[in-house]
Amino acid sequence: MKYASSFLSTLFIGVSICSLPQLAANAVTLSNGAIAFAQPPRLVSASTPYNDTSVPDTTYYFTLKVPAAAGESLQQVTFTQVLGNEEIEFNLNNTLAFVGTRDRRGEKLAVKSVVSNDKQNFTVTFANPVPPEQTVTIGLRTYRNPFNDGVYLFGVKAFPSGQQTVGQFLGVGRLQFYKDTYSES
Repeated sequence: MKYASSFLSTLFIGVSICSLPQLAANAVTLSNGAIAFAQPPRLVSASTPYNDTSVPDTTYYFTLKVPAAAGESLQQVTFTQVLGNEEIEFNLNNTLAFVGTRDRRGEKLAVKSVVSNDKQNFTVTFANPVPPEQTVTIGLRTYRNPFNDGVYLFGVKAFPSGQQTVGQFLGVGRLQFYKDTYSES
């Protein structure tokens, strides 16, 4: 009987441990009813194909990975310029999104809206939430790169799908712009 009890205890613990990853994949519901990611998406990269100052009509790419353990789909992403010698003005109507990375583009994703509170803060909302286990890239179109060279930083925050959600800060995307030394000669 002692061995049977020990075996059942071990079996129960083993079954409990095996079910933990499944429990961890559920979204987190806070005491006020708001939903948050169990594991937030990860900011993979921020890049632009043209890093010279004053280049017109270019795109800044921000790639995010929604992990399998997110527990919820990605609905919105907020961008805030937190550093730079000047405010970068974006052409919000030409924002694009797709599955994959800048160099390995997949299916195009519909953007429902792009809303800006001011030039330095705006939110991209997907028409259909991006499910866990997806990599997604958001392309932010600019009217031009900044006139001033230097480092420009953008805070990135992600929100899960749902009515009442809590955004989670993913990190800072860094872009560096350089003066075109060839045209100054």
